[in-house]
Amino acid sequence: MSNYGNIVSETVEHAIQAKGLSKRFGDKLAVNKLDLNIPKGSIYGFLGPNGCGKSTSIRLLTGLLTPTEGDVTILGKPLLGNEELFKKRIGYMTQKFSLYDTLTVEENLNFVGSIYSFSRQRKKVRVQELLHLYGLEQQKNQLAGSMSGGQKQRLALACATLHSPELLFLDEPTSAVDPQNRREFWERLFDLCDVGTTILVSTHYMDEAERCHALAILEQGKKRADGSPQTLMDAMPAHVVEVSGDKLRELKHTLIINSNVLSAAQIGAHLRVLVKHCVQDPLTFIAKFSNNRKALIVRPSLEDVFVACTGGRNVD
Repeated sequence: MSNYGNIVSETVEHAIQAKGLSKRFGDKLAVNKLDLNIPKGSIYGFLGPNGCGKSTSIRLLTGLLTPTEGDVTILGKPLLGNEELFKKRIGYMTQKFSLYDTLTVEENLNFVGSIYSFSRQRKKVRVQELLHLYGLEQQKNQLAGSMSGGQKQRLALACATLHSPELLFLDEPTSAVDPQNRREFWERLFDLCDVGTTILVSTHYMDEAERCHALAILEQGKKRADGSPQTLMDAMPAHVVEVSGDKLRELKHTLIINSNVLSAAQIGAHLRVLVKHCVQDPLTFIAKFSNNRKALIVRPSLEDVFVACTGGRNVD
């Protein structure tokens, strides 16, 4: 496993701390000894493929699942035994739209306000505030089930933050919306972060992961890397070589069978190759196979880091 170092010093206050967190379902180990230190007021991401343990980890951190092993501290208190205490301090937006399709936008918001025992006046003021904040005033009398993906997403976020939680969990919240709506959604997240909300968001979109202050890359229940996007890219455990020229597909098939190549993928008119760090001169190495094609060492991307961590080959 590649460890890229701690993302914060021990003097920073943490909203979430987990130590040795594991969850087993029968013979399947869904989360494997997860350690986390997430500072208050930050946006922290879980990045990983489907089935890597992102959703299970979030459910463990919210108290919806009981861990097989390990401990969780939320906002300075142990999660175990304090689940009821945290209900009003935590917001949770599930991956699947979980509000009532047969209620209007305003009715859904009022229902959530009732769950949190808001007074009639407080609920009225807060609902109107959220309708305006999330651009839902024109849809307030529309049935939630008839809304577009982007509108449903905004309604779900409004409901998850109605009680002004200190800590917000978002499980792949943008998986069903277009790029423009995803961008606007992230602007709302930074607005929340700006007023002190700590946010943990899971995603499989690289551009979203790059927006996080820090993130963990997960694979098969394990944390493969942890740090800020820039730190992870700076500590990339491989050389990134971009090759251009003819017959790139043929070159790719030649390279991927070599044990020193972690990955080779065509991106437009270029072949992007990840070469293990143990190869001291990656350009000379590539030249042996490329028949004088042009090759350059380029800066790694977060996608390169992800591939290096989850590509199935050990990185030395």
